[in-house]
Amino acid sequence: MKFLCIPCDEVMDFVERQIPGDGTLAAVFACEKCHREMAMLTNPMETQFVSSMGVKIGGREVPAQPMEVTRGGLEGGSDTAFVDPDTRSDPEDEEARPSVGTDPTQADPPTYAGPTAVEWSPEAVERLQRVPGFVRGMVKRIYTDYAQERQIRTLTPEVMDTARSDLGLEGM
Repeated sequence: MKFLCIPCDEVMDFVERQIPGDGTLAAVFACEKCHREMAMLTNPMETQFVSSMGVKIGGREVPAQPMEVTRGGLEGGSDTAFVDPDTRSDPEDEEARPSVGTDPTQADPPTYAGPTAVEWSPEAVERLQRVPGFVRGMVKRIYTDYAQERQIRTLTPEVMDTARSDLGLEGM
């Protein structure tokens, strides 16, 4: 995306990125010819959405690399991803088999009981339907994750309001 200075008919240059600390992001652009400036401001949810896609604000400093997005998604993979689980010294020793999702370097892996099933109240479903379709799935995931983390079984408009406040999404 580029911004055009209308009076000069020139593409504006990226000047700086500002992160005020309230979850918003501002990108400032300027016209080299007439020195006019403009800023694009995103709200916290837009900022989170853009960041989750790996979009970098401010242009590129290095040329694009082949398979860049794919490689970026694979960063931080498990060291044991390609270890054969059947490779062990004693076939009867179940503890010698690496468990899926555990870190073998960690002495006591954390226990996880699994996600709490979240039921949406009719009022919460109605409220979710008012969210624009292109972000509805992301909004639903945010509220569902919030409820699961707190072991809330029924998501209501009141829970949604609390989540918005706790997550800093009040202006939305």
